[in-house]
Amino acid sequence: MSNSYLETIKAVDGELFNMSYHQTRYESVLKELGVSEIKDLEEFLNPPQFGIYRCRLVYTSESITVSYHEYKKRDISSLKLIFNNDIEYSMKSTCRDEVDSLFAQRGEGDDILIIKDLLVSDTSIANIAFYKEGSWITPRTPLLKGTTRARLLDEGKITEADIKVQDLRTFSQVALLNAMIDFDILDRCEFLI
Repeated sequence: MSNSYLETIKAVDGELFNMSYHQTRYESVLKELGVSEIKDLEEFLNPPQFGIYRCRLVYTSESITVSYHEYKKRDISSLKLIFNNDIEYSMKSTCRDEVDSLFAQRGEGDDILIIKDLLVSDTSIANIAFYKEGSWITPRTPLLKGTTRARLLDEGKITEADIKVQDLRTFSQVALLNAMIDFDILDRCEFLI
């Protein structure tokens, strides 16, 4: 297998977060690739005991490597809408060329919001949710089904729906979701065309 895949796992003072969701996604990728030998990811992780770290676990069917990176959150208050019907990123691969080339088109935006088939999908680094009438809604068809998204759906804190581009102006709040920021409600979010 030439491709490698990754899990980004949050560690705070040595404590790992949402491991069951990372393990499930890792196993589903291996199953899709026809690999039956499954390892327990937690056995490979030994994060620093102080501070907030991004554990970058890269794997192939044969190997697992881990690196630790001190985490610093990116400030995001504007998203450039990028339309692309061809992008495919359903498995969290280390090859992010397609996503990176879209991110390079962000112009004045802090990040991008990828629109596929006129439906909202994801930013370059996170799933997204929108608040309306007492509910948080996340796109039914994200590029990547993130682990935090899966957990929040299981907990009933967010629900799935198709979100059209023209719906964006009807929402009162925006939140980004990923393993490192969990559920981060943005103070403000401007959509750039």
